[in-house]
Amino acid sequence: MNGSRTLSPAQDTLPFNDLVEFPIVSEWCQRWRGRRHSFRHISEGGFDARRYKVEPLPETAAKAFVVGHHYSGSFPSARFRFGLYDTAGGEAQLRGVAVFGVPVTSAVLTRPLPDLQPYVESLECSRFVLVDEVPANAESWFLARCFDELLVLGVRGVVSFADPVPRRDASGALVAVGHVGTIYQATNAVYMGRATPRTVKLLPNGMVLNERMAQKVRRQEQGHEYAEKVLLRLGAPALRAGADPKVWLREALETVGARNLRHHGVHRFVYRLGRNRRERESIRLGLPTVSAYPKTPDTC
Repeated sequence: MNGSRTLSPAQDTLPFNDLVEFPIVSEWCQRWRGRRHSFRHISEGGFDARRYKVEPLPETAAKAFVVGHHYSGSFPSARFRFGLYDTAGGEAQLRGVAVFGVPVTSAVLTRPLPDLQPYVESLECSRFVLVDEVPANAESWFLARCFDELLVLGVRGVVSFADPVPRRDASGALVAVGHVGTIYQATNAVYMGRATPRTVKLLPNGMVLNERMAQKVRRQEQGHEYAEKVLLRLGAPALRAGADPKVWLREALETVGARNLRHHGVHRFVYRLGRNRRERESIRLGLPTVSAYPKTPDTC
């Protein structure tokens, strides 16, 4: 998550926090606190694995951490959650969370990993958050330990996405940097290009109301309350008893000032898990791979 400059650490000053994600060749690592991103430089001393441990995490603790620090302010449907703990002070302190769970449709998993049972043998890495106390170079160690745990649980494939489109709220403040999947590239994930382009609804707070969430509201399916609460906080009227949810959603989006954003597709990365290279490579891929990793986010 860093810049393409090749200056020494003494010359390579800390990047402004409103810049997008940096190309992988640089010496900066991205961190989070209170839903705001910052950066750590590897010259600070790096990551000492002896003071950290990774353990399964209850959903309540994982959700509180992710909602409190990740820019999305939301928690996805999760099957497994792991915490990165700092044990140096004697009492283990939660410093990072990785969430592996269920995407909006099984095709998210079956298209790149057609021979694995979705939601059981294949999962989506939907959140990966480390706070600013964690030194640089921790990501790859944390992710590798998570994969060790998942393999024991019968998971053989993980799909993850990086959104390269920066997003700003109605005031112009940057709320989401553009990601090119730096950690996935650094850990040799298979790159499968970009997912399907689409038009999304961008809310005034910089959040995206995706089509799956909109469908939950229209059909009043499980989870619709979350999207409705977001719109209410932005000034939408309450959904009255007996009202048509489809009409309400359309009018609510107009009321809060949602706008269309043409999205050219997120970057798709895939991991095949196994005890050795033969086991990993025996897992068939269902989509073409792309040899060149993406290096720069989209423009705003």
